[in-house]
Amino acid sequence: MNAILITMILALLLPIYEAWQDDNIWQKMLAFASIATKTSILILVVAVLRDDWTIGVVGVLILSVGNAALMLLAHVLRRLNEL
Repeated sequence: MNAILITMILALLLPIYEAWQDDNIWQKMLAFASIATKTSILILVVAVLRDDWTIGVVGVLILSVGNAALMLLAHVLRRLNEL
């Protein structure tokens, strides 16, 4: 399973390299969308491996609404740290 996670992380590096290299804004937007999708799939794999529904729900939210779910998670974590 660690090999699968390492392979997924390496696949995540490809769009990061593409976004860094290209000056076209549309190519950068496509690369960042690919990063968000691959990250959410990686989160879902980790959730299944850990058998943790909370992490899985965050992964599904990221797939459903995109980067807004990451902002929501950051806001929730910030509020939890304030308590």
